Amino acid sequence: MAATTLSPERQKALHDAFARDGYLVLRGLLAPAEVQELLDTFMALHARGPIPGCFHPVPWEQAGGDILKVYPRMMHPHRHDPVAKRYLLHPEILAVLGAIFGEEPLAAQSMLYFKPPSARGQALHQDDYYLKTSPGWCCAAWIALDRADEENGGMVIVPGTHDLPILCPHEADPAVSFTKDEVDVPEGLAPVLVPLDPGDVLFFHGAVIHGSGPNRSRHRFRRAYIGHYVPASTQMIASYYNPLLRPDGSEVTLPANPWGGPCGEEHEL
Repeated sequence: MAATTLSPERQKALHDAFARDGYLVLRGLLAPAEVQELLDTFMALHARGPIPGCFHPVPWEQAGGDILKVYPRMMHPHRHDPVAKRYLLHPEILAVLGAIFGEEPLAAQSMLYFKPPSARGQALHQDDYYLKTSPGWCCAAWIALDRADEENGGMVIVPGTHDLPILCPHEADPAVSFTKDEVDVPEGLAPVLVPLDPGDVLFFHGAVIHGSGPNRSRHRFRRAYIGHYVPASTQMIASYYNPLLRPDGSEVTLPANPWGGPCGEEHEL
């Protein structure tokens, strides 16, 4: 994929919109053929079974009724598959991130969510609670590979929370969330659904409160490929995310952030 260059006017428009709202939706940023390549790649990876350090699916008869044990999320698939790495460094996505950050982005993480029918959602949270980026903040690029809407547990964000500090979570309801941390929505603000079609990309600030509900559809997956990125001026990050990738694919290792966070938590990620 060739590098993408945005005009100064386009860069400013993207930067200003993101700075105002804390998120940005770019419709159809990935072409249908690219979406299909990602779907084919990840479904083939799932069919071949476990990847140590990435994901460990089990047969349905061993899942205890939890579909997310059959289709668990993949963590850092870019470290195991060249297609996943190529799309983490997709030039269109990196160009938008460069406009948002005002400098070169570094790729810190990739994830693949299968979210099949009946799967639980993910409680409201903030990404920088985990990445512990210092100084500054991370940005997510959430690529929809299926239609994502209310029925199948589409993305929900709380506009206006990108200027908030990192909030202290409480325990989430395990009946509706597969993760344990949840933050409350500040008074006067409200979550909004962000419907997405395949190929749409949702960019959002690491302090933005976001999450999703359960997949209540009968037959539809809600698959998504997500990257987390930080500006090149970042000096420290949680050790789990090292090594990061430059746009050319070369690795860079940042000092591990020893800070436990504002809530006294012990996440050593």
